[in-house]
Amino acid sequence: MQIHRIAGALGAELQGLDLAEGLDASVATGIRQALLDHQVIFIKRQNLTPAQFLRFAEAMGTPIEYPFVKGLDGFPTIIEVKKLEHEKSNFGGVWHSDTTYLDTPPMGSMLLSREVPPFGGDTLFASQYAAYDALSDTMKALLEPLVGISTSAKADVSKTREDRIRTDGRQDAPKEYRAEHPVVRTHPETGRKALYVNVAHTAGIRGMTDEESAPLLQFLFQHQIRPEFTCRFAWEPDAIAFWDNRCVQHNPVNDYHGHRRVMHRITLQGDRPR
Repeated sequence: MQIHRIAGALGAELQGLDLAEGLDASVATGIRQALLDHQVIFIKRQNLTPAQFLRFAEAMGTPIEYPFVKGLDGFPTIIEVKKLEHEKSNFGGVWHSDTTYLDTPPMGSMLLSREVPPFGGDTLFASQYAAYDALSDTMKALLEPLVGISTSAKADVSKTREDRIRTDGRQDAPKEYRAEHPVVRTHPETGRKALYVNVAHTAGIRGMTDEESAPLLQFLFQHQIRPEFTCRFAWEPDAIAFWDNRCVQHNPVNDYHGHRRVMHRITLQGDRPR
């Protein structure tokens, strides 16, 4: 396995792997370490069946079901993330960390590209380690004790789910999930601190009025996606992106109207942020 960094803040492509053959323990450990080192990793030219994709995910962690969309037949932990030719909104089309509105958000998420548009449809990633490290000591001290309130019902992100809930929605999903997590979390494996708010799900700060929390959150939302904290991945068929949800945000770019984009996604069980 060879590792090639693609940007300064985060991101690396792993080469020399054939995931269809399965992984021995040492290679799986190496991939997992690459994720911890680079926060998001990309593995191209992996023409996997759903069973093979799931087997790779199981070597990285414990797959869990997504709360709003049904999984594939026979594979409840694999959902289709798609935008069809006639649709205007793309699924999750806003900067976010996945499902921070759950009490135990996922450790990581992975996408496998099935159909890609002839242009566009890239995904942006942003390092929340880098975003935290760039703050002043005074701002870090201010944020340290704060707790963010996350909801699944913020309007901008709810709109991006509408098409998929209409076609693939789970009947048992509640209308809203809410959870509270530290504004700054400590990564349980690396010990590094990362910002853990996001414009899609963070609706307020515990103990503050909306008027008090809004200016602080707006600053953080803009700060945490500065270009120098990001990398960009241009999709091709049969490519995997696997990111660490504990320290990375992502944003799928919605610039391919009239074309189809289909991904398979698996999320992996995490721990309660601290």
